[in-house]
Amino acid sequence: MHNGPYFAKTSYFDRTFNQQAVKILPGEYHATDSDTMIVTVLGSCVSVCIRDRTNGIGGMNHYMLPGEAAAAGAPSPRYGAHAMELLIDHLVHLGGRLPYLEAKVFGAGRVINGVTDVGERNAEFALRYLEERAIPVTAVDIGDIYPRKVYFAPATGRAFVRRIRNNGNADALFFGGEP
Repeated sequence: MHNGPYFAKTSYFDRTFNQQAVKILPGEYHATDSDTMIVTVLGSCVSVCIRDRTNGIGGMNHYMLPGEAAAAGAPSPRYGAHAMELLIDHLVHLGGRLPYLEAKVFGAGRVINGVTDVGERNAEFALRYLEERAIPVTAVDIGDIYPRKVYFAPATGRAFVRRIRNNGNADALFFGGEP
């Protein structure tokens, strides 16, 4: 379960936050019970960061399309439903408890003009999924036209989002957790 094909494998030392980090790509997730930061870059994709607020076990997924894969295909974490199930199942396996889970939702930028807004559908799916499972959402940064780089520290619940602008500048947003 821990090192399946969708579990992130790219770890590095992040100099920005001076700690160990794991980078996830589209269709991947990472769950941890250690003090590891999880990082991804999003366009129209969505990442849901979930943690057990009592013990710091948490993780992040990165999915490309809302809902479920076509019935003929195998389940894939490129789709929101499977990405959420994989992450939550892994958190529970590590000791996370469902009544204490909380979430942050990021991404869903409309980064390509003239294309259907799959990002909006991705975000709507995430928020509906979390509401149906009674997982409170403590932070949201979705929509607009910018890609984002997301850093999530499950141990503290802190998230840092950098909106990447076309001119090379970036907006930095902080979504707090424990001090």
